Amino acid sequence: MPTWFLTGASRGIGLETTRQLLQDPSTTVFASCRSPSSASELAALASSPGKLHIVQLDVASPESIEKGCKEVLRLLGGEPLDYVMNNAAINRGADLAFDFDPKDLADSIALNVNGPALVSRLLLPALEKSSRKVIMNMTSGLASIGTDHGPKAASYSISKAAVNMLTYKQARERPDLIPFVIDPGWVKTDMGGEGAMLEPHESVAGILKVAKEVTKDSAGKFFGYRGNEIPW
Repeated sequence: MPTWFLTGASRGIGLETTRQLLQDPSTTVFASCRSPSSASELAALASSPGKLHIVQLDVASPESIEKGCKEVLRLLGGEPLDYVMNNAAINRGADLAFDFDPKDLADSIALNVNGPALVSRLLLPALEKSSRKVIMNMTSGLASIGTDHGPKAASYSISKAAVNMLTYKQARERPDLIPFVIDPGWVKTDMGGEGAMLEPHESVAGILKVAKEVTKDSAGKFFGYRGNEIPW
């Protein structure tokens, strides 16, 4: 009976992930978002076959993260948590290394890096009880130096490269866990825009397939949503 926790569940990839997971009646999902009271699409999934818990959690606030994670642990009641999906992120747009707002870079690091790091740390007691112990940190192809995407989206790319390093460090510190990063592709969400190539259901189907198939050998690696390994 798998248990999942994810951030940013009220829209885009997070909402579609929650929707697909709940098609399995044996699955329990702890879906967190900044404002549950306005997350009508997420609330509508409560009638799905699986079991849904909606948790208030703002990844930009350490205090909110601590409160939300404590609530997840309380709801688990000592049971294991199998999967943590750090999905929530911000992208301040097409800034450049020589033309950026320092606040945008600081905010990107705080939300995109510190958020997932703290979530994973606070949920570790429940992960340790699982036979899976998977941490899936959402990254981006823009974080890959090896694929050479050029100067665009500097703050976002820098923050996601830091997520990659965070994940590598998690994997090396705790060989019993399976932390990895995944690029969802260019998806038609509020962040990806209408010019994107992928529908959310296509990306999420691939992401979940990878998450369910990863092994200890996958720890600390960088994958695409198709399961292909991406250069650092």
